[in-house]
Amino acid sequence: MAAENLPVQAACRVVGVSESGFYEHRKRPPSERSIRHTMLSDLIVQIHTDAHGIYGSRRVHAELTLGRGVVVGHNQVELLMRRAGLQGVTGRRRWKRIKPDDIATDRVERNFNRAGPNQLWVTDITEHPTREGKVYCCVILDTYSRRVVGWSIDSSPTGALVTNALGMAIDSRLDKHTVGVGPGTIIHSDQGVQFGSWAFTKRAKDSGLLASMGSIGDCYDNSMIESFWSRMQVELLDRKKWGTRLELVNAISEYVEIWHNSKRRHS
Repeated sequence: MAAENLPVQAACRVVGVSESGFYEHRKRPPSERSIRHTMLSDLIVQIHTDAHGIYGSRRVHAELTLGRGVVVGHNQVELLMRRAGLQGVTGRRRWKRIKPDDIATDRVERNFNRAGPNQLWVTDITEHPTREGKVYCCVILDTYSRRVVGWSIDSSPTGALVTNALGMAIDSRLDKHTVGVGPGTIIHSDQGVQFGSWAFTKRAKDSGLLASMGSIGDCYDNSMIESFWSRMQVELLDRKKWGTRLELVNAISEYVEIWHNSKRRHS
């Protein structure tokens, strides 16, 4: 403040110091700490310049201690680099996944009752182990009929898994001459990366489906499909140890098409 030609008396009153203390400080020689900081700052600027601005605080600290034998802590190097406005070159910016809210909102809000078919579909992925490795299954369920209208099985949980299930659901509804899939049909899922993938969202959009996603970590937002997985777990998956993926795939196929869709009595 005094350097900006403000009255010393007013400046001291603002910062809460005495005038005598201010003048004493001006006469006082630099402390050993400030001298050391000045020396270290000059070295840090030199090392950073010689490294073409690449080194961050860790490598600058290593050069000071290992290369030049200067005893200094890492935190002090970070402090002086920050004061000098120096920083290292960071890696490429991380790709940020599109937020589910930018893809779809919750159009269901836990109300799964519908008056006819192809008004609301719910979908999700489950996994189950075999001696050969895990099997991943995606199912699309019509909330009105409780039928599985589309399903897909693979050895990895990719976007292709859910997109294939969606394609089967769309094709099967049109082939059976039921109420067509079109504007107003909702496809509801959780916020998994597969359901936010470009392939899945484009397939749904091209078919006139309205995407819907529940909130994060809330099973009640997709409780109907969770109930389906629970039934399949009890009635099929947990009843034995599965040896091969093919054995489990055949069993799931038979459960879905022959038992669940054709014979099982639903509530």
